[in-house]
Amino acid sequence: MRIRPTPGVQVASVDADGRLELRADSGDGPHLYRCGPVATAMWIALRRNDGDAGAAASLLAQMWDIEPDYARADLDIWVEDMRDAGLLRAEPSL
Repeated sequence: MRIRPTPGVQVASVDADGRLELRADSGDGPHLYRCGPVATAMWIALRRNDGDAGAAASLLAQMWDIEPDYARADLDIWVEDMRDAGLLRAEPSL
């Protein structure tokens, strides 16, 4: 399964402190969502790994020098929060 942005969600900006701002277009207009540096790293890791959460978690574990299982657990929690907010969705792998 691949984790991808929901259609209409795009990066609006990333500031010098590593905070990501996402823009989600909906029927009632655009909405902006801000992510801290950790969530920004998770977003980038997922996007760099074509939505493969396992590969993204491995990259994060290396960057943060933590156990891969811990990185995966943190990533899974964040992905669920982002899915609940309508910003990410799961797609079957081809």
